Amino acid sequence: MLDALRSATQGTSRLPELVDKPLAVRGLTVAYGQKPAVFSLDMTVEKGSMTAIIGPNGAGKSTSLKAILGIIPRLSGTVTVFGEPLARARHRIAYVPQRATVDWDFPTRVIDVVLMGMARELGLLGLVRDRHRGRALDCLDRVGMKDFADRQIGQLSGGQQQRVFLARALAQGADLYLLDEPFAGVDAATERAIVEVLKSLQAEGRTVVVVHHDLSTVNDYFDRVLLINVRKVAEGPVAEAFTEDNLQRAYGGRLATAQIDQLQLGGH
Repeated sequence: MLDALRSATQGTSRLPELVDKPLAVRGLTVAYGQKPAVFSLDMTVEKGSMTAIIGPNGAGKSTSLKAILGIIPRLSGTVTVFGEPLARARHRIAYVPQRATVDWDFPTRVIDVVLMGMARELGLLGLVRDRHRGRALDCLDRVGMKDFADRQIGQLSGGQQQRVFLARALAQGADLYLLDEPFAGVDAATERAIVEVLKSLQAEGRTVVVVHHDLSTVNDYFDRVLLINVRKVAEGPVAEAFTEDNLQRAYGGRLATAQIDQLQLGGH
């Protein structure tokens, strides 16, 4: 069955009807071996929105994000960014991976990590000019890390490292920001700082998509939500999609009624 899903749909031509959609995913299927990790997922991200991707452990949240970006292969499905195929619009995307997936022992300074976000602009020679350093420092200042510019990245705390990776994403000047569990394992001050930056990006008209695990903050942080459990369960404005019925469908018995009662939910 999975073999039959393999297709050559990744070379999609420009789709004018999706030009105002920062991200449109259709029929995304990913498998590990013969077991689907994500099955026939559709997703449409609205311009200027902050969208949370939520679901239980093993639901395919991070897998979806990586497949959308082409980091891992997909069996089938199409991905367009502002109506363009991913290959032609990749420069419009900034990605912040899970902190646990990064080799923090690599000997590099904080400012050098941020400059990596300008790789496309710096070119093959990687010639860094004063204006590039200035912009990198501005990005670090925006996340409260300017004073750590010359520090080795491995010497920072987990929360500080996450801020630096966000600064690297800011340095790209992207239109669409994809973040994979940015609040995992960080302190409360870092979480507040990250949310503030993401809200400021939204205020600038940028679009933000976050793989998120803390259901209690969905209402405070996001205006749209995608619930998945291998397949899409629900998608839409938080007030409409973040409901008890949809949470039970996504989490089943793994989400106790007592937990749901503590959440600020939309309609039923």
